[in-house]
Order: sequence, then C-alpha cells, then structure tokens
Amino acid sequence: MFKKSRKKIVAAIMLSLVLFLGAVLCTIYASSYYEIKKQNTEMLERYASSYTLNEQPGKMNPEDKPFADEEPFTDKEPPKDDGHMFRHDEPYKLSTFYSAAFSESGGVLKVDNGKNDFKSEDDIIEYAQDVLSSGKSSGRVDNLMYMTQEKDGYTLVAFIDSTVTDNSMSTMLRNILILGGASIVILFFLSVFLAKKIVKPLEENDKRQKQFVSDAGHELKTPVSVISANAELLTRQIGENEWLSNIQYENERMGVLIKQLLSLSRAENSSFPMEKTDFSKLVTGGELPFESVAFEKGLAVNCDIEDNIYVSGNSAQLSQLVAILLDNAISHSKGSNEIELKLKAEHHNAVLTVINAANEIPKEKLEHIFERFYRIDEVRNDEDNHYGLGLSIAKAITDAHKGSIKASYHNGKAVFTVQLPIVN
Repeated sequence: MFKKSRKKIVAAIMLSLVLFLGAVLCTIYASSYYEIKKQNTEMLERYASSYTLNEQPGKMNPEDKPFADEEPFTDKEPPKDDGHMFRHDEPYKLSTFYSAAFSESGGVLKVDNGKNDFKSEDDIIEYAQDVLSSGKSSGRVDNLMYMTQEKDGYTLVAFIDSTVTDNSMSTMLRNILILGGASIVILFFLSVFLAKKIVKPLEENDKRQKQFVSDAGHELKTPVSVISANAELLTRQIGENEWLSNIQYENERMGVLIKQLLSLSRAENSSFPMEKTDFSKLVTGGELPFESVAFEKGLAVNCDIEDNIYVSGNSAQLSQLVAILLDNAISHSKGSNEIELKLKAEHHNAVLTVINAANEIPKEKLEHIFERFYRIDEVRNDEDNHYGLGLSIAKAITDAHKGSIKASYHNGKAVFTVQLPIVN
C-alpha cells in the first residue's frame, strides 16, 4: 500500500516539475527564436529598402535612417564615440546578404552573392526564381530567409544567410535538452527522497497499529479463556443461569473477534512458506464444507473450476481466502438462491470469482469495503459473528501472494475477484 503511495507521490511531483521546467525552457527557447527571427527580418527589410541597381547592395543612402528610432547623422552634429558606436549596425555588418533583381519581363538585371563562394550567382538566381514562382513575399528556403520587394521597374528578391543563427539556436536547444534532462534526473531522486519522508510517518503509524492489534489479541486470549473456564465451572456448580449464559455467549463472541484479529495480524505481518500449489484442487476442496451451510440457508453453490491451475502460495492462507469469500457471499446473499464460484486462467493469472445476489452497494462504499471493521450496513449486527474483518484478512492474504482483489456490483450482484500469478 505504502509502496503504491510513494509511487503516486513521485509521479505527482515529477509531473508537476517536468511541466513547469518544460514550460520555462520552451518559453526561453521560443522567445530567443522569436527575437532572432525578428532581428533577421528587420535587417533583411533594411537591406531591401536600401537596395538600388546603381549602388552596392547593402549601402544606405545618407538620408536613410538605420532604424526608425535613430536620427540621421549630419556633418554639423557628428556622433559621439561613447564606446558603443554603431552598436545597432554591428549585426547588420556581420550578416551575409544575397539578392537578385528581375525586370518586369523576368530577365535577370543584377545578382549579388555576398562576395563569397558559399553561394554562386546561379544558385542565387535559382533560389530567387523559385521564390517568385511560389508567389510568397517572405519566407525561408534552406538556410536562407527571403523577402521580395517591388522596386522602380523591377522586382528584388533579397536573402539573408541564417546559418550562424541556426547553429546558435541548435546549440541552445542542445544545451536546453542537456540541462533539462540533468534537471529531471536530479528532481527524480529528490522526489523519491521527499516521497519517503512524506510516507514514513504514515508507514510507522500503520506499523504501530498492526502491532497493537497483534499485542491486544494475544493479551486478550488469556482472560477470555479464564472467563470461559470459570463460567463453565460455575454452571456445573449452580446449574443453568441466565446471567452465566449471557457471560458465556458474549465471551464466545469476544473469542471469535480475537481470533479474527490474530488472523489479520498474521496475514499482514507474518511471512509464510510459499510452494507450488494446485489452486484448482484447493478451491474445490475449500468449497465442499460450505455446501451444507449454503443448503441450510436455501442456497446452492454453482462451481465452474478449471483444472490444473497452479500458483505459488501458502495452502493454509489460500484456503482461508476461499473460505472468507464464500462465507461472505452466503451471509450477504439477497434475492437469489444461487452463488457462483469460478476459477479461470487468464493472461498468466489465476482468476477466482465469487458472485452472489445482494442489495445495491453504492460505489463510495465499495471503495472502503476492504478496510478493517468496515460494515456496509449502517446498523451493526454482530449476531452472525461478522465484525468487518473478513475482507480485510482476504486482502492481506492476497497482497502477501502478490495478487490483487477487487469488489464490484453489477445488475443486482456483488462480484469479488481475486487475481494471483500462475506458476508453471
């Protein structure tokens, strides 16, 4: 139970942290990508707007402003060198631009390959023609961002090489993934540590409760035995007595309760020898004593047991498991005279199913049905020596055998299903 709780806590912590960390890193990467793309677009627009057929591409006219928020330089007011001169122009000067100008008839007027050998003029023309045929005014092709602009009597297709920025973004992405992966690993071990710290007090409290049940059961056995012996001696001496009968009756009920408490304690805390067990034969034998009990209540137990199903377990405990489920079905059967007992092999599991007609069981009560002392009926009636411990013992036995048990209610019937791993 606590192992599952720790796993759930770790999963919850990790999911929260991974989502938060992922959101932060994605935001950093996306904002950086947006800023770089925006800067490249602005530089490309600047290049295209300053382009003329008669001048070297990329040079600005004296009257052109580098950016909208900058005043043009004049001879009367030279710029002051404050150590940051031309800081806006630096990325522009370091960038590589390509361009191709086409006449209205589609002829090539001028090609600029950035004065390097990375892209030939033929490559630039081919790229530019593909851009014009696509009909898009801006976009990206390979490692080039492009923009088309209508000039006086010709069409300009301008490119900016984004290889450097692409490599920078790839490096950033790689670093983000490395950082994110390392952080997730660290956070995983941290969440495991925190989960243990959170669950430890609950685990210790549960252990103390189980120890108390065990100790109390053993301590109560002696006085119950003494009371029983004394009541029997008094009965022999003074004969039948109403008060002595009440003492004996209540003492017997107390003995049954103590016996169930000790059974629960053993199932939860003790380790039993496990061996290969013929579960089919065990279920068949465990059902026989209950046929007469069911018959007295007008019930019949219908069996459908598949042969040769073997599990690794303790025969005594598995027999007790079958007995608890059958006793529970007989005691709470309502509206039908039939109880179904099935054993099948499904997906490498032995599936034991006990079905009986019953009053409606709300879903919220089914969730607590395996808890100690839990009773579905609001009014407690211990006349049948049922104290709400049987199903708790059944769950403890199932857990000890690395299996699972669940309860459900369908079409007026209560269904208890146990799954145990099959061994060959």
